[in-house]
Amino acid sequence: MKAWVLKRSYNLNTESHPLELTDLPIPVPEDHEILIRVSCCGVCHTELDEIEGRTLPIFPIVPGHQVIGNIEKRGKNATKHKTGDRVGVAWIFSSCGQCEFCESGQENLCESFRGTGRDENGGYAEFM
Repeated sequence: MKAWVLKRSYNLNTESHPLELTDLPIPVPEDHEILIRVSCCGVCHTELDEIEGRTLPIFPIVPGHQVIGNIEKRGKNATKHKTGDRVGVAWIFSSCGQCEFCESGQENLCESFRGTGRDENGGYAEFM
C-alpha cells in the first residue's frame, strides 16, 4: 500500500518535504482489531508538532488521526462493527481505561496513552 511516512523531525523553515511516499505492507488486524480502507484523513496541527519535534512520535510513523474509512477486514474477536461499515478514527489510539485520568475522561493524560499517527500508524495511508 502507499503511505506517507515521517522518518525524523524536521525544521520546516529550512526543509519543505518531511513526508516520504513509501510502499508498506497492508496491515493485518490482530484479534480485536479492524483493518480500515482509508477514504480521507484530515490534517491537524498535531502533525506539525510531530514533524517539528514538539511531540515525538515513534519513528518511522504514518501520521494522521482524523480518519474516515470503511472496514475492510476484522480480527476474529472484533465484533462491534461489520465489514463494510463506515468508521472514524480519532487521536486516542488506546489508554489503560482504569486510571484516574481515564475514569475522568482525560485519557490523553494516561501514562499508557498511545496516539494514532504518533505511537501507532495513522491515516496518511491507503489502509490502517
